[in-house]
Amino acid sequence: MTDWGVYLVTQESLSEDRTTLSVVEAAIAGGVDVVQLREKDRSARERYHVGRKLRALTREAGVTFVVNDRVDLAEAVDADGVHLGDDDLPVSVARDQLGPDAVIGRSVSFVDDARRAEEAGADYLGVGAVYATGSKNDIDDDEYEIGPERVGEIAAAVDIPVVGIGGVTADNAAPIVEAGADGVAVITAITGAEDPEAAARGLAETVDAARR
Repeated sequence: MTDWGVYLVTQESLSEDRTTLSVVEAAIAGGVDVVQLREKDRSARERYHVGRKLRALTREAGVTFVVNDRVDLAEAVDADGVHLGDDDLPVSVARDQLGPDAVIGRSVSFVDDARRAEEAGADYLGVGAVYATGSKNDIDDDEYEIGPERVGEIAAAVDIPVVGIGGVTADNAAPIVEAGADGVAVITAITGAEDPEAAARGLAETVDAARR
């Protein structure tokens, strides 16, 4: 069963000249629970090759591995599942493609969308953007800086795990978990950190403390 405490979303262009593989190795050593292959600016072929390597790493470490957006890529690299946004395949179609055991996540910003995603069969929700973030520039105003309070409203409205994403750091992660989220998802808080392993460990400690 997946622990959703610290969820790393990869993006080599935000990784201070380090490879995604090296960042994920360090993050796993620091205690991340989930890794999502993103790499928005790379080709499907490049993501496939990176994904194969990440699959091997995460499997050995017992870390859940999902692919952003692409159901076909998730299947090709034997990922545990896929994370879907508004422009991706519906959850039900992804479920048909990947099977009953796949982990399928859905990005939402509103309570009604969260309930619909759960009804469609999503296993977890990525909720945000909680705070201002520089890693996504395609978010509508009403989906931007929704704050921990709305994360809590969504968490209370569904029975599946909720992960807060968007501008999350070790300094502001606690209110998200205290509001009811099961964990937090980050990109630059780990990929852009001077020491990704220490950054992951700090986030894990913050989440654990907030849960208590």
